[in-house]
Amino acid sequence: MKVAIAQINCVVGDVAGNVRKIIASATQAKAQGATLLVTPELSLCGYPPEDLLLRADFLDACDLALNKLSRALTGITVIVGHPHQVGEACFNAASVLQDGKIFATYHKHALPNYSVFDEKRYFTEGKEALVFVHEGVKVGVLICADVWESAPALTAKVGGAELLVVLNASPFHMEKQSTRLDILRQRVFETQLPVIYTNMVGGQDELVFD
Repeated sequence: MKVAIAQINCVVGDVAGNVRKIIASATQAKAQGATLLVTPELSLCGYPPEDLLLRADFLDACDLALNKLSRALTGITVIVGHPHQVGEACFNAASVLQDGKIFATYHKHALPNYSVFDEKRYFTEGKEALVFVHEGVKVGVLICADVWESAPALTAKVGGAELLVVLNASPFHMEKQSTRLDILRQRVFETQLPVIYTNMVGGQDELVFD
């Protein structure tokens, strides 16, 4: 199984432009023989969307774009980060797009609410694991802060995951890279599963994604 990692610069609010970047990444990945593409956290809308998430028209635009994106992607499975409105709740989500359809959706469990993060203001915590089968491999999906705690990865393991895929919008600060590696080593040790880690690149206001 060949997996492509789309570490792209997704611009907050530029949903149409971000869709084009995801499609371009999928086209390149397919040309290089990949059958699974992983995009960053909230790649559809950019990170952090902040008060845009309080606008119904913005969430509707993201939902419409996700559906159009699913129909545009063929011949490759793509995991896309996006906001997901369910009733009154909004989730930081990742959907598996497969065969022109939204196959399954995962809701982020761990919502950071410190330093530059304010996710509990906007999002509801997810509770369920998402494990899907790709080319005979059971793939568990996590989003960013999920991998900094033990429980979400272990929940995916209990759900049958043989591989963990993590979508991230993790900002840079000094020595963050070595800290990330230490955290990922802990998750690998605890679960005995390999991890694929995809991060945003570029920047948004005071944040730089490395």
